[in-house]
Amino acid sequence: MINVSFMPANIIVKAEAGENLIEVARRGNVFIDAPCNGNLSCGKCKVKLLEGKVQTKNSHHIDDQERKAGYILACNSQVIEDIKVETFSSEESNLNGMKIEDLSGPRDKAIFERAKAQILDNDMKFYSYVEKDYLEIDEPTLDDNISDWDRIKRHIRNHLGYTKVFCRLPMLNKIPHLLRQGGFKVTITHIPRGEDKTTIVNMEMGDTTDRLYGVALDIGTTSVAACLVDLHEGKLIAKASAGNAQMKYGADVIHRIIYAGKRDGLERLNRAIVHETINPILNKMYQDANINKNEVAAFVAAGNTTMAHLLLGVSPDYLRLEPYIPAFSKAPFIKASELQLEANPETFLYILPSVASYVGGDITAGVLSSGIWTSEENVLFIDLGTNGEIVFGNKDYMVTCACSAGPAFEGGEISCGMRAASGAIDTIEINSDTLKPKLSIINDEKPKGICGSGIIDLIAEMLKTGIVDRRGKINKNIDNPRIRLDEYDIGEYVLAFKEEWNTEEDITITEIDIDNFIKAKGAVYSGVASLLHSLGMDFDVIDKVYIAGGIGNSLSIEKSIEIGLFPDIERAKFIYVGNSSLMGCYLTLMSEDARRKMEAFSKEMTYIELSNYPSYMDEFVSACFLPHTDIQRFPTIQKLLEKDSHKGCIIHGH
Repeated sequence: MINVSFMPANIIVKAEAGENLIEVARRGNVFIDAPCNGNLSCGKCKVKLLEGKVQTKNSHHIDDQERKAGYILACNSQVIEDIKVETFSSEESNLNGMKIEDLSGPRDKAIFERAKAQILDNDMKFYSYVEKDYLEIDEPTLDDNISDWDRIKRHIRNHLGYTKVFCRLPMLNKIPHLLRQGGFKVTITHIPRGEDKTTIVNMEMGDTTDRLYGVALDIGTTSVAACLVDLHEGKLIAKASAGNAQMKYGADVIHRIIYAGKRDGLERLNRAIVHETINPILNKMYQDANINKNEVAAFVAAGNTTMAHLLLGVSPDYLRLEPYIPAFSKAPFIKASELQLEANPETFLYILPSVASYVGGDITAGVLSSGIWTSEENVLFIDLGTNGEIVFGNKDYMVTCACSAGPAFEGGEISCGMRAASGAIDTIEINSDTLKPKLSIINDEKPKGICGSGIIDLIAEMLKTGIVDRRGKINKNIDNPRIRLDEYDIGEYVLAFKEEWNTEEDITITEIDIDNFIKAKGAVYSGVASLLHSLGMDFDVIDKVYIAGGIGNSLSIEKSIEIGLFPDIERAKFIYVGNSSLMGCYLTLMSEDARRKMEAFSKEMTYIELSNYPSYMDEFVSACFLPHTDIQRFPTIQKLLEKDSHKGCIIHGH
């Protein structure tokens, strides 16, 4: 066996000769960021070899200077002897430092109130399906010697009117001691089903009727956000968020589906989401709100179809194989104890239903919270995340599709890309004369990389200043220190010199990075175009565009249109709706009427499989240009480019 030492954590993992270094790290629970899951496309799994040798191959992600200093790609290296390596990203910094939408910002509170109003305005009840009641039960005597459970049922029948009362074994185990310790004065938490039936899920000593809580949980491919809710008043009393710990197994759903098929892969992915991500989030909220996990009596979660499968430990393998069939669309109610979630063991977890293999419960949640189901106008809903999902319609019909945008909007497959966390460059302007950028950085720290909104700004600015042409190719004839070629003759633009920011290395964007991002934005635009085309419609029928997802924090609609991510329509039509998935979970948690409405329209939504749609590939190829091959689709951008071209700024590609 070979010893592999990971520094600075000083973790030693045993390995077989020839084993891939990144797999060794995963077995030892050592976090190495690997958005591409080891297919050599992102270069993020860079580590430094301190001692020993590995078998590796040259990669354009590591230049000569780095190679001489001992840098290697973990996914591109096999261990052959005892080694010591240094990793540069900890799981804690990658997961907990992310800027995630969680309904807490001023803009989100306005969105929150609007979503709640839609439920009330449509004559739907807004209260929890879980109830709490205080019971003062007659104590047993020799003359009244029925069992504890029968005594409880008798009291409930006489005072609450339920003739059929149920509980499960864990609850039954608590009853004898708890009744006597509480002097037969207890509070029950129960779930009514109809007028005469209810199920007890918790029992506490004394009167605790004022303490009743639920959890709303959004499980994203990249990030996870949750809210703790007072079920009596619907107030948010705590929030928490983190990156999805499954990221170490790949940035997108396809890579994770593939990893799930490996030995112990499904179990590792399940553990990563439940034990390494969700449970720490829950415990943080309980601590912040000073509550006990047993007081959580309702739990609603949403995620894309793959995330739902991995949460339940169900194989997602057939989602990526034609005809793309999920194991389930609507999961049964599942007890928290079955998944080892940190909540009352008898609490039922409700997972919002999916529409299809790549349109999940996060989108049905988004449709619910955004109000498309009640809209008279034609609404286009775009969820900008790792999995690009799109819905178009109104109260009469809805069609939906998913496009393979990949992780680029989250900074994946971009050499200096990163998720929206402290140190991420999120907005950019470039001086057209000096080509020097003006940067806005999250938390005003030194720049560490560039996140999705920053990449959109950067490419738009590079296009307007002539640094790149419409193909995304860098103008190598410009004489400026910020424009240079690497050893492979690949052009790059220096966003931040290490000398000016006192960082370890320059922050740059390369032609390869730009090409990856153009493909991601092209996938979204062509998805929208194909969806409308399937209905015989064009962009002019759109009345509103709802943008969801964490990228919306600093997203510039104007620059998104300039690069061809969104259609060139009236800017006032674009509305940011925040974390619509988490909002939909909240509404489902607080309203049975909302849950039933959501289940009804999720069954009626029409899914378009883009991979089989005749014109989609042509649309995609045409959209892989700045802003598009057919510039007439973007008349305002065409005017802008023509205006700037007279100044000698824009290089037009053909």
